[in-house]
Amino acid sequence: MILPIVGYGHQVLRSKAVEIGADYPGLSELIENMFETMYNAQGVGLAAPQINLPIRLFVVDGTPMDDEEMQGFKRVFINAKKLEENGKPWGFEEGCLSIPDIREMVRRRSDITLNYFDENFEEKTETFSGMKARVIQHEYDHTEGILFMDHISHLRRSILKPRLQKIIRGDIEVEYPMKFNRKV
Repeated sequence: MILPIVGYGHQVLRSKAVEIGADYPGLSELIENMFETMYNAQGVGLAAPQINLPIRLFVVDGTPMDDEEMQGFKRVFINAKKLEENGKPWGFEEGCLSIPDIREMVRRRSDITLNYFDENFEEKTETFSGMKARVIQHEYDHTEGILFMDHISHLRRSILKPRLQKIIRGDIEVEYPMKFNRKV
């Protein structure tokens, strides 16, 4: 089932998400729905807060990217905890399904080590690099109440403010279902 994605300005996007247990109701179906929602919106990652669930869960599938290292990279991250970020920061233009039609250059470190549970609630600790690390960092940020816009300059955010206000009002057209805050 395709779920609506919440737009910029929605309170859940700014809340720190809570951990869940293996007994979380309908977890397998939720994960399936998150992948379906992400694919429908042509995304490569989706965090539960983006579908109005304040829980520490995100999914990624880098296959649609034109990047060889991302081919077949499909994962579920539950209760992820960042253990460390390393490497030289590098810039890449990021976008977000909750902030449609805005893309900005974001600098992130090249490596991230996470402790997390997969969809079978098997605990894992892994280090990811390059584009994998970037996609994971972006989605992990959602579980912390952080948006990619927080990584750009105050001046750039000021310039984008009119476009962000349009998203808050729902005054945009997208090809996927969205829910908006509609407060200005």
